[in-house]
Amino acid sequence: MKIPATPKVIIRNVSNYDPGVIRRVIREGLEELDLTPSGRTLVKPNCVASKPQFPFAFTRAEFLEGVVMALRDRAPTGMSELAIGERCGITVPTRYAFEGADYYPMFKRTGVKHYHFEEEPQVEIPLTHKERLRDYLFTPEPIAKADFFVNCPKFKSHPWTTVTFSLKNYIGIQDDRHRLIDHDHRLDEKIADLQYIIQPQFIAIDAIVAGEGRMLTPIPRDLKLVIMGNCQVAFDAVCANIIRVDPRTVDHIRMAHERGFGPLDLDKIQISGDVSLEEAQARAVGFKVGLIRVEKYFEGTAITAYAGPPPEPERTNYCWGGCPGAIEEAIEILRQFDSQCDARMKRTHVVFGAYEGPIPAGPDESVVFIGDCASWKGEIAGKLVSIENVYKHRRTKNPYTVKHDDIYAKMVTLAQRARKAKKEGVPLRLEGCPVSVAEQVLMLVFVSGLKNPILDPSSAVGFNKSYAEWRSKTLVDRVRGKAYQVHGPAERGEAAPEVGAAE
Repeated sequence: MKIPATPKVIIRNVSNYDPGVIRRVIREGLEELDLTPSGRTLVKPNCVASKPQFPFAFTRAEFLEGVVMALRDRAPTGMSELAIGERCGITVPTRYAFEGADYYPMFKRTGVKHYHFEEEPQVEIPLTHKERLRDYLFTPEPIAKADFFVNCPKFKSHPWTTVTFSLKNYIGIQDDRHRLIDHDHRLDEKIADLQYIIQPQFIAIDAIVAGEGRMLTPIPRDLKLVIMGNCQVAFDAVCANIIRVDPRTVDHIRMAHERGFGPLDLDKIQISGDVSLEEAQARAVGFKVGLIRVEKYFEGTAITAYAGPPPEPERTNYCWGGCPGAIEEAIEILRQFDSQCDARMKRTHVVFGAYEGPIPAGPDESVVFIGDCASWKGEIAGKLVSIENVYKHRRTKNPYTVKHDDIYAKMVTLAQRARKAKKEGVPLRLEGCPVSVAEQVLMLVFVSGLKNPILDPSSAVGFNKSYAEWRSKTLVDRVRGKAYQVHGPAERGEAAPEVGAAE
């Protein structure tokens, strides 16, 4: 881990997604930072989800095209490999997200290699720092073997972590099996732990059209900026200052700083470019960020939310990194698919954490307890209800044995459970830590009869094609024994390490 003594952040004006202009600006940024890619060069965008449903959620293909061509300009013969890799979110195949983002034509135009991270061997990375949540993490082999790593996030708000810039983009360097582990009230600490896997030599964020308010369904905001840098913490500190957020109030940025990954103070960061920090701030006046409690988020809708504290209330009285934020994204996904979503939504009560207050639900209204840590005792519509906390400490969650959630299996199981709960007139309980965005989308579909995005004709063919290709490849790899790779103890003939959170 080598952090520049005086990190530099470059703010440039780019008015549209012209790959030629972006190429020139990125090349000039690499030159100013005196960076030359070499060896296995890997570019990691943010493609958590893409078009047609999520048009402003991802790093644009034109932006990436400019980046990879600029990298070639700087090192026409010095790279043994130039590739783009990502794991998208919400249990969707990365192939489907890449298709919607128009990445495949760009890969063909540029001749760049690409990786779907959930289809690659996963490499064990040991952790030794004092604050770690666990003793090792898994990351896709292309990340572990990268010689020159380029982080290309999207400039967005985030309902779990306030913002998603360079540091938060690291959630995509794990596949679904591993990214959901610790994606709870300790999410910011998980993001800080991920920084020990690899550090980017170069960062370039797509802030030409930024995203306000949310991360999957953001409100587009023209900032007309490309921001570049050579230190993630310093980079995120400048981006936070652009939207007038104190980076010390963003936990994962503060934690990464405290662990030595770079400075937060602007007087320790060299800022250059053809747009001053003050000019960038003027473009971002009123930028909406995340962190809205779930009760507030659903005020005035057919959904009433109740949130108690998560399993470690001494750390926080609200689970910012888990289930409550997921349902906020879930409802926005459904609104994208159905303009009448709110009008059609049946009265529903959703409960998170150790909630102790009343739940004034009527006889025909749905009640859903979400997450392993949900607990409650009382009376609902004249019936006594007791929901027990089934949360298991993170030390029991073994990254060696955790499996992918299959979205179709989830769909069938959840539909059956929702029908049974409705028939028997009892609350529905969703277990998991966290309960994913995709599962909460399905829950809202089944309790209210809304359109199912996964089965929507506009996406079903492409989704099923990508799903089949993904599952076929992983099945072949599993038969070949490629689920884990050379850095794991199993490869060395050793037992897996004892599972435990380092507290």
